[in-house]
Amino acid sequence: MRVFKELYEDAKNIKKKDPASRNILEVIILYPGFHILVFHRLAHFLYRHKLKFLARLVSQIGRFFTGIEIHPGARIGRRLFIDHGMGIVIGETATIGNNCTIYHNSTLGGTGKDKNKRHPDIGNNVMVGAGAKVLRTNKNRE
Repeated sequence: MRVFKELYEDAKNIKKKDPASRNILEVIILYPGFHILVFHRLAHFLYRHKLKFLARLVSQIGRFFTGIEIHPGARIGRRLFIDHGMGIVIGETATIGNNCTIYHNSTLGGTGKDKNKRHPDIGNNVMVGAGAKVLRTNKNRE
């Protein structure tokens, strides 16, 4: 039941932040930024329970329907608002804090082939503007 409460909280947050939305039902039915959060919560659950193939399958289905790619391993906080989400990519080891907003055509990615932490962390109350490329490098510095 907690997951439904969190999704409802996400829908209310989108309604509050988007002046074009008229009501929560419209957000739930028509907003791809909300839809991908539903797909991601399911995919992340499967990923945490070591069902990685199914997690990736759910993630790819979500990508197909929304144009937003969130790896099932990414950790997303509460009340994420993805506005005009087409082209967003969020990598496997990325972490997004609470109350964040991400606009279209943005990437939270990495530049290396390391197996460990290779994607950026975004704190609480952060806005990632349209077209932003937030990349984490793991090059050794001397």
